[in-house]
Amino acid sequence: MDLGKSLSEIHVKDLMTKQLISADPSTTLFQISKMMEQGVGAILVKKDSVPAGIITDRDFAIKIAANKVPLETTVDKVASYPLKTIPADQPVLKAAEMMSSLKIRKLAVSENEKIVGIITSTDIVNLISASKI
Repeated sequence: MDLGKSLSEIHVKDLMTKQLISADPSTTLFQISKMMEQGVGAILVKKDSVPAGIITDRDFAIKIAANKVPLETTVDKVASYPLKTIPADQPVLKAAEMMSSLKIRKLAVSENEKIVGIITSTDIVNLISASKI
């Protein structure tokens, strides 16, 4: 199977995670860490009830732990803004290219101007490893 072709034919919506977890900007990093304890790798940060940013498990190592940011700090101080998105009907290859060029591992998936899921680099790697290439 041609890997490039298969990644061009599979759409983001077919691979994305539909379960979204979000938090208010005033949520503390301690509260975020408790939410992530359940195996959650990314939490959307909402502003005016709309996802505007994201905080990831990797942010805890790179932004928070490395800089000794107090856990009482609100998530809006360390979350990544603006939220990077990809339309649900785009091919997985486009998502991989975006992640690579932006040097990120997670993209919010949009459909009809709403966030409907998240696609991660792990999702793409799992797809590739499941294919008999």
